Amino acid sequence: KALLVNIFGGIMKCDVIATGIVNAAKVVGLKIPLVVRLEGTNVEKGVEILKQSGLAVIAARDLDEAAQKAVAALR
Repeated sequence: KALLVNIFGGIMKCDVIATGIVNAAKVVGLKIPLVVRLEGTNVEKGVEILKQSGLAVIAARDLDEAAQKAVAALR
């Protein structure tokens, strides 16, 4: 199993979404690969939040790359 999150943050900003993803992953003690693709407002801030989280988050630039990385994480 893997979790793939694909977000286009138009109304909701990517940094807010990234903070929510990090908090949720820590609360539930996520044990499966987490692949995240963010696009939209404050995407750079969102990616930085994911990088600084201390979690093994796999970042992707687009949905195709995210899907490939999710499958690769399962092997």
